[in-house]
Amino acid sequence: MFLVEGNKTIKEIPFSHYKISEIFSVNPGELGINDANATEITPNDLKKISFLQHPKDSVAVCELLDSEVSEHVGTQLVLDGIQDPGNLGTMIRLADWFGIDQIVCSEDTVDLYNPKVIQASMGSFLRVKVVYQNIEEYLTSSDAAIIGTDMDGTNFYEFGFPEKFNLVLGNEGNGIRPEIENLLTEKITIPRFGKSRSTESLNVSMAAGIILGQIFSKK
Repeated sequence: MFLVEGNKTIKEIPFSHYKISEIFSVNPGELGINDANATEITPNDLKKISFLQHPKDSVAVCELLDSEVSEHVGTQLVLDGIQDPGNLGTMIRLADWFGIDQIVCSEDTVDLYNPKVIQASMGSFLRVKVVYQNIEEYLTSSDAAIIGTDMDGTNFYEFGFPEKFNLVLGNEGNGIRPEIENLLTEKITIPRFGKSRSTESLNVSMAAGIILGQIFSKK
């Protein structure tokens, strides 16, 4: 089981593959979904069970999904050791926005069901499949281009992205690990236009947004 917080996201669950086990709400009538599983609680009770600092309405207890990797179509994100739940949640949201159906994560990437990941995804986890794999084995068997971010890569504004490829994004502090870097067919970088050298790199989810925006601007 895992928790989903907030009426807006909870209302979307019945239209996804996830199943709600029960709901705890300060006002079950506002949800407008099957109220048979909803228990009315006080705001003080909600604070006790919520992971949020300022919860406001409802918490749903949902069943975990066992997701298997699907056939790779078009652009796919491959995440190598992402540790920050906010980054994973944001990249799930980006994938949803750009119509990317699947994200493949290394086995040591932060858990999809971490409450902060669910919250940061803003409901997008309901529409984007997130699977955990040995990504070295997965990429070795992939028939698509493997493109990774690297400070010494090709200027991505001048790069011609293929129709089908894996976009590999690495750990916040260490980047892509060497054994995965060896599998890259191309390396790209976001060029720095500012003159300040105090900013060493971009946040990984910010970089993902910039790259995806450029890719899909040409489609």
